[in-house]
Amino acid sequence: MNNSTALSPFRIDIPQPDLDDLHDRLARTRWPIPAPDRGDRGDFSRGIPSAYLKELTYYWREGFDWRAQEAKLNEHAQFTTIVGGQTFHVVHVRSANTAATPLMLNHGWPGSFVEYQRLIPLLTDDFHVVIPSMPGFGFSTPLSASGWELGRTTDAYAEVMTRLGYERFAVHGTDIGSGIAGRLAALYPERVIGMHLGVDRAVLGLVGVKFPAPEGLSDDEIGQLEALQAESAAERGYLEMHNHRPDTIGPALTDSPVGLLAWIGEKFKSRTSGGHQAPVVDRDQLLTNISLYWFTRSGSSSAQFYYEAEHSDLGIVMAGGVPSAWVAFDSHPLIRRTMDPWNAVDRWTDHAEGGHFPAMEEPQLLADDIRGFFRAMA
Repeated sequence: MNNSTALSPFRIDIPQPDLDDLHDRLARTRWPIPAPDRGDRGDFSRGIPSAYLKELTYYWREGFDWRAQEAKLNEHAQFTTIVGGQTFHVVHVRSANTAATPLMLNHGWPGSFVEYQRLIPLLTDDFHVVIPSMPGFGFSTPLSASGWELGRTTDAYAEVMTRLGYERFAVHGTDIGSGIAGRLAALYPERVIGMHLGVDRAVLGLVGVKFPAPEGLSDDEIGQLEALQAESAAERGYLEMHNHRPDTIGPALTDSPVGLLAWIGEKFKSRTSGGHQAPVVDRDQLLTNISLYWFTRSGSSSAQFYYEAEHSDLGIVMAGGVPSAWVAFDSHPLIRRTMDPWNAVDRWTDHAEGGHFPAMEEPQLLADDIRGFFRAMA
């Protein structure tokens, strides 16, 4: 095992043959024969429609400029470091403000550090921004071993902050990143200044599945929750594959760029504030994120994180001694009712706007909430 604690400077430079191979594969896509009456590009009732997918594929091949996006990503300092034998890629943007607070941003699936690209410049007046990639995601590849789940990743992230010289720091997370942020606050309360989480109404579909339903819900609330759970059930196909059969879906996500585009692209339509109607996530940012999955072959390895989490014995931990804030996008009254039934969260904000990817959809709203929470603590 490599026991080095070095922080090695990193720069993204995808080899040209890899770009050429992607374009060749996109040009040679073997399209499925669509089911009858499936011509509507806005009909996601059976998954991502072929007409929409073909439009996005054409732009990926003919209009998207990876080199321009690569240069933008390289504007921020990056490094890799090895913890427990696993390589971790980390974006580290220091503020010019000497009194700035170190802030770790934690992404989930199918996001990446690219998810926070528009958020970074809105935060650096107040924060030194640190964005690690989870094992098996992006340039935190390849996986060094099995067993990289929330617990090991949380401890590794704490070590990364130590190597950066940050004894005390703030955390923010969405999706899986919320679990990491929450564990950091619960297990390292002497180090975590405050915990800020972003959530959206999609979380209600996991109440009773991943999160316990609170007692005392009214009949009306139970009815609303059951309707949201039923709506969410159709969105969980990927979750069951990742949780139980990552090796089965992995080859398709590694060998077919259009397969990867369909697998991830659907989530950026169904889980954003525009739903299936409006492309609220910038198309170039979306394809930068998906290209990152493609070039690093992390469509497959990121799914392993779900399997490890599902088959671990980790329980939900609560960070009772650390100040906390939640911001809900595309909000619903039941989010706080089910996620914070004891009203233990110190600051709660609801927004009708946004969705599952607030740093991409509503970066200013998210930045304002993060800044407002931590400034109030000063």
